[in-house]
Amino acid sequence: MEPFRSVRGGGARAWLAEPEAALLRNLVSQVMELVEPEDSDTATSDDPTIAALEAMLHDPGSEQTPEDPVLARLLPDGYRDDPEAAGEFRRYTEPALRSAKHQAAREMLDTLPAAGGKIQLTSDQALAWLKALNDVRLALGVRLGVTEEFEAQWSRLKPDDPQSAAFEVYAWLGAVQESLVQALS
Repeated sequence: MEPFRSVRGGGARAWLAEPEAALLRNLVSQVMELVEPEDSDTATSDDPTIAALEAMLHDPGSEQTPEDPVLARLLPDGYRDDPEAAGEFRRYTEPALRSAKHQAAREMLDTLPAAGGKIQLTSDQALAWLKALNDVRLALGVRLGVTEEFEAQWSRLKPDDPQSAAFEVYAWLGAVQESLVQALS
C-alpha cells in the first residue's frame, strides 16, 4: 500500500494492491452486514439522515444491549450505570447509529476499487473511510481480545499461530487509518 497523501483542495489519495482492496472489502462488508438497520425496507429516502429518522419513527430500536460482543462495542450503551436510561436511550438512537455506520461502510465500498489501484477521496469520503475503518478495527479488536497491551499480546504469538495473521491485519488497519488521519490533518 502507498500511504494516503493529502490532495490539494481537501481529501486524500492512496494506492492499494488488489489483495489489500479485497481484504478491506471483505472486512467492511462483514461489519456492514452486522450493523445493517433491522428494518431497512421501510426507508423511503435516499438521504441517510432522513432514512435514519424514518427508521427511528417507524420502528424504534430494541432497548436491550446486543448479546454479540462486537455489536455491543459498535452500538454501546449510553448510560453504563443506569440500565433503564440506557435502554430508553438505545431505543431511540440505535436505528440512526446503525444507519450511519451502514452508510459509512457503503460509501467506503463505493469508493474502493475492487481490483485495487488508485483511490482518490473527497474530504467527506475520507471521513466515511475513517468511520468504517474504525468500526472494522473495533470489531476485529473485540474478536481478538485486543487490549491496551496489543504489542505485547502480538509479540507472544508464534508465527504459525492462526491469530498472528489476524493481529497483523489489525496492525495494518491501524496504519491505513493513521495514514488517512495524517493526510487529512
